[in-house]
Amino acid sequence: MSVISVGQAVVLGAVEGVTEFLPVSSTGHLKIAEGLMGIPVDDRAVVGFSAVVQVGAIAAVLVYFFQDVVRIVSAWGRGLRHREERHHHDYRFAWWVVCATVPIVVVGLAAAPLIEGPLASLWVVAGSLVVGSGVMWAADRTGRHKRGEDDTSFQDAMLVGGSQILALLFPGFSRSGATMSTALALDLDRVAATRLSFFLGIPALTGAGLYELKDALGTGVGAAPLAVGTVVSFVVAYASIAWLLKFVAKHSFNAFVVYRVAVGVLLFGLLGAGVLHS
Repeated sequence: MSVISVGQAVVLGAVEGVTEFLPVSSTGHLKIAEGLMGIPVDDRAVVGFSAVVQVGAIAAVLVYFFQDVVRIVSAWGRGLRHREERHHHDYRFAWWVVCATVPIVVVGLAAAPLIEGPLASLWVVAGSLVVGSGVMWAADRTGRHKRGEDDTSFQDAMLVGGSQILALLFPGFSRSGATMSTALALDLDRVAATRLSFFLGIPALTGAGLYELKDALGTGVGAAPLAVGTVVSFVVAYASIAWLLKFVAKHSFNAFVVYRVAVGVLLFGLLGAGVLHS
Protein backbone atom coordinates (compact mmCIF):
# COMPACT_ATOMS: atom_id res chain seq x y z
CA MET A 1 0.00 0.00 0.00
CA SER A 2 1.30 3.44 -0.94
CA VAL A 3 2.30 5.71 1.95
CA ILE A 4 0.66 8.57 0.01
CA SER A 5 -2.83 8.26 -1.49
CA VAL A 6 -3.94 9.91 -4.71
CA GLY A 7 -6.05 12.38 -2.74
CA GLN A 8 -3.09 13.32 -0.56
CA ALA A 9 -0.96 13.64 -3.70
CA VAL A 10 -3.42 16.23 -5.06
CA VAL A 11 -3.07 18.30 -1.90
CA LEU A 12 0.71 17.99 -1.80
CA GLY A 13 1.01 18.78 -5.51
CA ALA A 14 -1.02 21.95 -5.00
CA VAL A 15 1.11 22.94 -2.00
CA GLU A 16 4.28 22.36 -4.02
CA GLY A 17 2.96 24.32 -6.98
CA VAL A 18 1.95 27.33 -4.89
CA THR A 19 5.08 27.49 -2.76
CA GLU A 20 7.99 26.31 -4.95
CA PHE A 21 8.74 29.73 -6.41
CA LEU A 22 7.31 31.94 -3.68
CA PRO A 23 10.00 32.72 -1.07
CA VAL A 24 8.13 30.84 1.67
CA SER A 25 9.73 27.36 1.49
CA SER A 26 7.99 24.65 -0.49
CA THR A 27 9.86 21.96 1.46
CA GLY A 28 8.70 23.45 4.73
CA HIS A 29 5.10 23.67 3.60
CA LEU A 30 5.18 20.13 2.23
CA LYS A 31 6.49 18.80 5.53
CA ILE A 32 3.82 20.71 7.44
CA ALA A 33 1.09 19.40 5.12
CA GLU A 34 2.46 15.87 5.41
CA GLY A 35 2.54 16.14 9.18
CA LEU A 36 -1.06 17.38 9.34
CA MET A 37 -2.18 14.45 7.15
CA GLY A 38 -0.29 11.94 9.28
CA ILE A 39 2.31 11.17 6.61
CA PRO A 40 5.78 10.42 8.07
CA VAL A 41 7.90 13.38 6.95
CA ASP A 42 11.22 11.52 7.24
CA ASP A 43 10.09 8.40 5.35
CA ARG A 44 12.49 7.76 2.44
CA ALA A 45 9.63 7.37 -0.02
CA VAL A 46 7.96 10.59 1.16
CA VAL A 47 11.22 12.53 0.78
CA GLY A 48 11.48 11.08 -2.74
CA PHE A 49 7.88 12.03 -3.54
CA SER A 50 8.53 15.63 -2.47
CA ALA A 51 11.53 15.86 -4.79
CA VAL A 52 9.75 14.27 -7.75
CA VAL A 53 6.69 16.55 -7.67
CA GLN A 54 9.10 19.48 -7.89
CA VAL A 55 9.71 18.39 -11.48
CA GLY A 56 6.13 19.48 -12.25
CA ALA A 57 6.95 22.96 -10.97
CA ILE A 58 10.16 23.04 -12.99
CA ALA A 59 8.22 22.01 -16.09
CA ALA A 60 6.00 25.04 -15.46
CA VAL A 61 9.11 27.26 -15.49
CA LEU A 62 10.26 25.72 -18.77
CA VAL A 63 6.87 26.31 -20.36
CA TYR A 64 6.42 29.83 -18.95
CA PHE A 65 9.92 30.91 -19.99
CA PHE A 66 10.06 28.73 -23.09
CA GLN A 67 11.29 31.49 -25.42
CA ASP A 68 13.96 32.59 -22.94
CA VAL A 69 15.15 29.02 -22.40
CA VAL A 70 15.31 28.36 -26.15
CA ARG A 71 17.23 31.61 -26.68
CA ILE A 72 19.76 30.82 -23.94
CA VAL A 73 20.26 27.18 -24.95
CA SER A 74 20.58 28.18 -28.62
CA ALA A 75 23.19 30.80 -27.76
CA TRP A 76 25.06 28.20 -25.70
CA GLY A 77 25.02 25.76 -28.62
CA ARG A 78 26.25 28.40 -31.07
CA GLY A 79 29.01 29.39 -28.66
CA LEU A 80 30.21 25.80 -28.37
CA ARG A 81 30.54 25.62 -32.14
CA HIS A 82 31.72 29.14 -32.98
CA ARG A 83 34.27 31.08 -30.95
CA GLU A 84 32.93 34.46 -32.13
CA GLU A 85 29.56 33.71 -30.50
CA ARG A 86 31.05 33.34 -27.03
CA HIS A 87 30.89 37.03 -26.21
CA HIS A 88 27.09 36.86 -26.17
CA HIS A 89 25.54 37.33 -22.71
CA ASP A 90 23.16 34.38 -23.18
CA TYR A 91 26.09 32.03 -23.91
CA ARG A 92 27.88 33.13 -20.76
CA PHE A 93 24.67 32.98 -18.74
CA ALA A 94 24.12 29.33 -19.72
CA TRP A 95 27.57 28.44 -18.40
CA TRP A 96 26.96 30.46 -15.25
CA VAL A 97 23.84 28.41 -14.51
CA VAL A 98 25.81 25.18 -14.98
CA CYS A 99 28.68 26.34 -12.75
CA ALA A 100 26.35 27.77 -10.10
CA THR A 101 24.62 24.38 -9.80
CA VAL A 102 27.82 22.51 -8.91
CA PRO A 103 27.98 23.61 -5.23
CA ILE A 104 24.48 22.41 -4.38
CA VAL A 105 25.11 19.08 -6.14
CA VAL A 106 28.33 18.48 -4.21
CA VAL A 107 26.80 19.42 -0.85
CA GLY A 108 23.60 17.50 -1.60
CA LEU A 109 25.50 14.27 -2.22
CA ALA A 110 27.95 14.75 0.65
CA ALA A 111 25.36 15.74 3.25
CA ALA A 112 22.55 13.39 2.18
CA PRO A 113 22.43 11.49 5.53
CA LEU A 114 21.96 14.76 7.42
CA ILE A 115 19.46 16.21 4.94
CA GLU A 116 17.33 13.09 4.99
CA GLY A 117 17.73 12.55 8.73
CA PRO A 118 18.12 15.11 11.55
CA LEU A 119 17.70 18.17 9.30
CA ALA A 120 14.32 16.89 8.07
CA SER A 121 12.80 17.75 11.46
CA LEU A 122 9.84 20.14 11.63
CA TRP A 123 11.71 21.97 14.40
CA VAL A 124 14.37 22.81 11.82
CA VAL A 125 11.66 23.93 9.39
CA ALA A 126 10.12 26.27 11.98
CA GLY A 127 13.46 27.81 12.93
CA SER A 128 14.53 28.20 9.30
CA LEU A 129 11.27 29.94 8.39
CA VAL A 130 11.84 32.57 11.07
CA VAL A 131 15.58 33.04 10.52
CA GLY A 132 15.15 33.13 6.73
CA SER A 133 12.51 35.83 7.15
CA GLY A 134 15.05 38.07 8.88
CA VAL A 135 17.56 37.53 6.09
CA MET A 136 14.97 38.34 3.42
CA TRP A 137 13.78 41.46 5.22
CA ALA A 138 17.35 42.76 5.60
CA ALA A 139 18.24 42.03 1.96
CA ASP A 140 15.10 43.68 0.59
CA ARG A 141 15.55 46.70 2.85
CA THR A 142 19.27 47.29 2.25
CA GLY A 143 19.46 46.26 -1.42
CA ARG A 144 19.51 49.20 -3.84
CA HIS A 145 17.49 47.42 -6.58
CA LYS A 146 19.48 49.22 -9.27
CA ARG A 147 20.70 46.33 -11.44
CA GLY A 148 18.64 44.51 -14.06
CA GLU A 149 18.92 41.03 -15.52
CA ASP A 150 21.39 42.13 -18.21
CA ASP A 151 23.71 43.44 -15.48
CA THR A 152 24.22 40.06 -13.82
CA SER A 153 27.72 38.61 -13.71
CA PHE A 154 29.42 35.26 -13.11
CA GLN A 155 30.06 36.28 -9.51
CA ASP A 156 26.35 37.06 -9.05
CA ALA A 157 25.34 33.67 -10.45
CA MET A 158 27.81 31.78 -8.25
CA LEU A 159 26.80 33.59 -5.07
CA VAL A 160 23.09 33.25 -5.77
CA GLY A 161 23.46 29.63 -6.88
CA GLY A 162 25.57 28.80 -3.83
CA SER A 163 22.90 30.23 -1.54
CA GLN A 164 20.65 27.34 -2.55
CA ILE A 165 22.71 25.25 -0.12
CA LEU A 166 21.01 27.04 2.78
CA ALA A 167 17.62 25.72 1.69
CA LEU A 168 19.08 22.27 1.03
CA LEU A 169 20.50 21.98 4.55
CA PHE A 170 17.72 23.83 6.36
CA PRO A 171 14.28 23.01 4.97
CA GLY A 172 12.13 26.01 5.72
CA PHE A 173 14.80 28.53 4.71
CA SER A 174 13.41 28.37 1.13
CA ARG A 175 15.46 27.96 -2.04
CA SER A 176 13.60 30.87 -3.64
CA GLY A 177 13.97 32.93 -0.48
CA ALA A 178 17.71 32.27 -0.24
CA THR A 179 18.41 33.00 -3.91
CA MET A 180 16.18 36.08 -4.07
CA SER A 181 17.62 37.47 -0.84
CA THR A 182 21.18 36.99 -2.09
CA ALA A 183 20.33 38.63 -5.42
CA LEU A 184 18.69 41.57 -3.64
CA ALA A 185 21.75 41.94 -1.40
CA LEU A 186 23.80 42.17 -4.61
CA ASP A 187 21.61 45.12 -5.65
CA LEU A 188 19.60 43.35 -8.35
CA ASP A 189 16.06 44.64 -8.69
CA ARG A 190 13.21 42.41 -7.53
CA VAL A 191 12.17 41.19 -10.99
CA ALA A 192 15.77 40.36 -11.97
CA ALA A 193 16.27 38.58 -8.63
CA THR A 194 13.11 36.55 -9.14
CA ARG A 195 13.93 35.55 -12.73
CA LEU A 196 17.49 34.58 -11.78
CA SER A 197 16.07 32.41 -9.00
CA PHE A 198 13.80 30.69 -11.53
CA PHE A 199 16.57 29.90 -14.00
CA LEU A 200 19.00 28.66 -11.35
CA GLY A 201 16.30 26.37 -9.99
CA ILE A 202 15.84 24.48 -13.26
CA PRO A 203 18.91 22.20 -13.14
CA ALA A 204 19.03 21.91 -9.33
CA LEU A 205 15.42 20.87 -8.86
CA THR A 206 15.28 18.70 -11.99
CA GLY A 207 18.38 16.83 -10.86
CA ALA A 208 16.98 16.34 -7.35
CA GLY A 209 13.71 14.98 -8.74
CA LEU A 210 15.39 12.50 -11.06
CA TYR A 211 17.80 11.40 -8.32
CA GLU A 212 14.95 10.70 -5.89
CA LEU A 213 12.67 9.02 -8.44
CA LYS A 214 13.98 5.52 -7.73
CA ASP A 215 13.27 5.89 -4.01
CA ALA A 216 9.80 7.30 -4.53
CA LEU A 217 8.83 4.44 -6.85
CA GLY A 218 10.66 1.67 -5.07
CA THR A 219 9.87 2.21 -1.40
CA GLY A 220 6.22 3.00 -0.93
CA VAL A 221 4.83 5.60 -3.35
CA GLY A 222 3.09 4.26 -6.43
CA ALA A 223 3.13 5.66 -9.95
CA ALA A 224 -0.43 7.06 -9.70
CA PRO A 225 0.20 9.40 -6.72
CA LEU A 226 3.49 10.53 -8.28
CA ALA A 227 1.84 11.29 -11.63
CA VAL A 228 -1.13 13.09 -10.09
CA GLY A 229 1.01 15.13 -7.71
CA THR A 230 3.38 16.16 -10.49
CA VAL A 231 0.58 17.26 -12.85
CA VAL A 232 -1.17 19.27 -10.13
CA SER A 233 2.17 20.83 -9.21
CA PHE A 234 2.72 21.90 -12.84
CA VAL A 235 -0.69 23.56 -13.24
CA VAL A 236 -0.60 25.41 -9.93
CA ALA A 237 3.07 26.43 -10.31
CA TYR A 238 2.41 27.99 -13.73
CA ALA A 239 -0.24 30.25 -12.22
CA SER A 240 2.02 31.00 -9.25
CA ILE A 241 4.90 32.11 -11.50
CA ALA A 242 2.67 34.50 -13.46
CA TRP A 243 1.31 36.02 -10.25
CA LEU A 244 4.72 36.36 -8.56
CA LEU A 245 6.35 38.23 -11.45
CA LYS A 246 3.49 40.75 -11.47
CA PHE A 247 3.60 41.08 -7.69
CA VAL A 248 7.34 41.74 -7.30
CA ALA A 249 7.25 44.36 -10.05
CA LYS A 250 5.20 46.61 -7.78
CA HIS A 251 5.64 45.37 -4.21
CA SER A 252 8.36 44.62 -1.66
CA PHE A 253 8.88 41.21 -0.06
CA ASN A 254 7.41 42.36 3.27
CA ALA A 255 4.22 40.32 2.86
CA PHE A 256 6.27 37.14 2.48
CA VAL A 257 8.38 38.04 5.52
CA VAL A 258 5.31 38.49 7.71
CA TYR A 259 3.74 35.29 6.41
CA ARG A 260 6.89 33.24 7.01
CA VAL A 261 7.24 34.48 10.58
CA ALA A 262 3.58 33.72 11.27
CA VAL A 263 3.88 30.17 9.88
CA GLY A 264 7.13 29.57 11.77
CA VAL A 265 5.68 30.73 15.09
CA LEU A 266 2.50 28.70 14.49
CA LEU A 267 4.58 25.62 13.72
CA PHE A 268 6.60 26.07 16.91
CA GLY A 269 3.30 26.24 18.79
CA LEU A 270 1.87 23.11 17.16
CA LEU A 271 5.05 21.17 17.83
CA GLY A 272 5.25 22.38 21.41
CA ALA A 273 1.61 21.45 22.04
CA GLY A 274 2.11 18.00 20.57
CA VAL A 275 -0.38 18.57 17.75
CA LEU A 276 2.42 17.86 15.26
CA HIS A 277 5.41 15.59 15.75
CA SER A 278 8.78 16.45 14.29
